[in-house]
Amino acid sequence: MSEELENLEKQIEEKITNATTLDELNSIRVEVFGKKGLITNHLKSLTELPENERKEKGKKINNVKNKINTLLQQKNKNLSDSEISQKLQKEQVDITLSTRPFEEGKLNPITQTIAEVSTIFQKMGFETALGPDIEDDYHNFTALNIPPEHPARQLHDTFYLKGKNNKLLRTHTSPVQIRTLEKKKPPLKIIAPGRTYRADSDITHTPMFHQVEGLCLDKDINMSHLKGCIMDFCREFFEINDLPVRFRPSFFPFTEPSAEVDIGCFKDKKKIKIGSGGSWLEIMGCGMVHTKVLKYSKVDASKYQGFAFGLGVERLAMLKYGISDLRSFFDSDIKWLNNFGFSIFENIEKI
Repeated sequence: MSEELENLEKQIEEKITNATTLDELNSIRVEVFGKKGLITNHLKSLTELPENERKEKGKKINNVKNKINTLLQQKNKNLSDSEISQKLQKEQVDITLSTRPFEEGKLNPITQTIAEVSTIFQKMGFETALGPDIEDDYHNFTALNIPPEHPARQLHDTFYLKGKNNKLLRTHTSPVQIRTLEKKKPPLKIIAPGRTYRADSDITHTPMFHQVEGLCLDKDINMSHLKGCIMDFCREFFEINDLPVRFRPSFFPFTEPSAEVDIGCFKDKKKIKIGSGGSWLEIMGCGMVHTKVLKYSKVDASKYQGFAFGLGVERLAMLKYGISDLRSFFDSDIKWLNNFGFSIFENIEKI
């Protein structure tokens, strides 16, 4: 019996030594210690022996069992370490894979257009001035020579704030001219970009929109300075050196003489193309500052004179970038913004 166990032990040790994979080692474990395993059968046979022989043989079987278990554990560790090493040699992380895509924000065409307009006038020496969106009647109307009976003062045109002592949402950025002149006297050149509000809404009008107001005051300023400034602006903004520009006589309470500015274009039922073409598009109003406005601002009209202009940002953006519906600017449509928006990094590169 002892010799039989020794031979069995050698056979099992040889099998464990020759095992090359964890699957083979597991098969050996089952062959030895399974329900019908070689060591298991020897343990079952103990019940047939007398008590003295049972103890002696049981001790020998347990010794063999412990040796084999130790061999199996050591071999399992060796094979596991070997498999890990082989995987490490064969497998590697591909660090060349691209990163996960991310959404890049876009500037609204209104923001882009205000930046473009401001940059052009800044190169001409204009400084940017800002004012409050909530104005009073004096700065929004009276100081700009707008009479009490003017339609712009009516409820159907202007948003008044209830119980706020004639406070209103400014209808243009012209009040910034008055507020600037209250703090700083000429000579000066300013532009005033910002939001404005009027009670109107359709495909070409929204209750809120944006304007850029301009004011230039100095000695000996005349209409030719105004025309030269506006013509240079239009041609640089639309990037057309020979863009036709014309001035039509008009009327505004705060300028005299006043003019509407038109630019040349080609248009038919399908499209409008800025440039030569025999047709005209109105883009802004302008004129020489009215002497009454200078008087309200406590500026000596016998010493200083100047010009002012005002343009609609959305209108310029629609003409330059082919946007057909004014309301699209405020719809918060991501697909629309991805199509018509501008990357801030592109603007940085142009600076």
